[in-house]
Amino acid sequence: MNKKPLILGIESSCDETAASLITENEQGAPIILSNIISSQVDVHKDFGGVVPELAARSHMEKIDWIVKKAIDKSGKNIEEIDAVASTAGPGLIVCLSVGLSFGKAFAASLNKPFIAVNHLEGHALSPKINSNINYPYLLLLISGGHSQFLNVQGLGKYKRLGTTIDDALGEAFDKTAKLLGVEFPGGPQIEIMAKKGDPNKYDLPKPIFHKGGCNLSFSGLKTAILKITKDIKTEQEKFDLAASFQKTINEILYKKTKIAFSEFEKQSRPKEKIFVVAGGVAANKKIRSMLTDLCSEKNYQSIFPPIELCGDNAAMIAMVGLEKLKLKKFSKLDHPAKPRWPLDEDAAFLKGAGIQL
Repeated sequence: MNKKPLILGIESSCDETAASLITENEQGAPIILSNIISSQVDVHKDFGGVVPELAARSHMEKIDWIVKKAIDKSGKNIEEIDAVASTAGPGLIVCLSVGLSFGKAFAASLNKPFIAVNHLEGHALSPKINSNINYPYLLLLISGGHSQFLNVQGLGKYKRLGTTIDDALGEAFDKTAKLLGVEFPGGPQIEIMAKKGDPNKYDLPKPIFHKGGCNLSFSGLKTAILKITKDIKTEQEKFDLAASFQKTINEILYKKTKIAFSEFEKQSRPKEKIFVVAGGVAANKKIRSMLTDLCSEKNYQSIFPPIELCGDNAAMIAMVGLEKLKLKKFSKLDHPAKPRWPLDEDAAFLKGAGIQL
């Protein structure tokens, strides 16, 4: 019986230190043997956001222990590892450098191939861990740092259809939560607060709602919330604003996703219409429900990663490593950390003043 590949994945792009080992079964489907994630919520909560220097220090303190724990939990020996995959970008460079350097050193010590992974590609392929998906498929990546629609044509082949021109959706959730007095990370708390509120209480703006194709904008929405919170006096008003915010986000995503469906079909003429939603915000049940209903309406198959694989994790990095190992797509040990590393290298950079949509 042929030995199945065993991949060690390492993730340290922001404020999670993570390590995972994955292999595959006889049918070639991936199997997660371990997926260890150490969050830094307590490190950053007093600052209302991630402090890069503190995050990097925490990564350095924990990474050796996290990797050892992942190997121990997998039931495998270090010598059985066939390749090491580390996130090389995008992300905070001081954080990326910790996991990247560790992964390179680990691979070199074992004399095994090293694979530098794009963090966004990890999210893009994360649903393949638990779903048998064929290319091409449409991806909505919604996380703390990224919001974009991508035509996933194959490993390493991505065409961006739309992106945020300012804040990422996860960032908008966290900033709204902070304005409502919720500790960082507050995004997940918005969903809880919204259940107690009236979603029709506040009429909030929907930036570039009627233009810009499936590009997104959340900065103006955040500004409107800032103004409203100055006059809020009761807890119920906070709940109402959270509910109104979430309703507005759903309306934006509903319309923009329909446009993305149309663009995807023009570009790819897919035999199967598959819509994948990944990233931390994909864990939001209200957004999941709305997008699932939209897929039923438009005859798309909706696929979400398991909740535990929506946020930053190393299993998705190992998943990319597994795919690249099969194709012998390895990286040199001098591969740099890339704080900005788009999946579609040809896509225009759409942030900053003076953007024409």
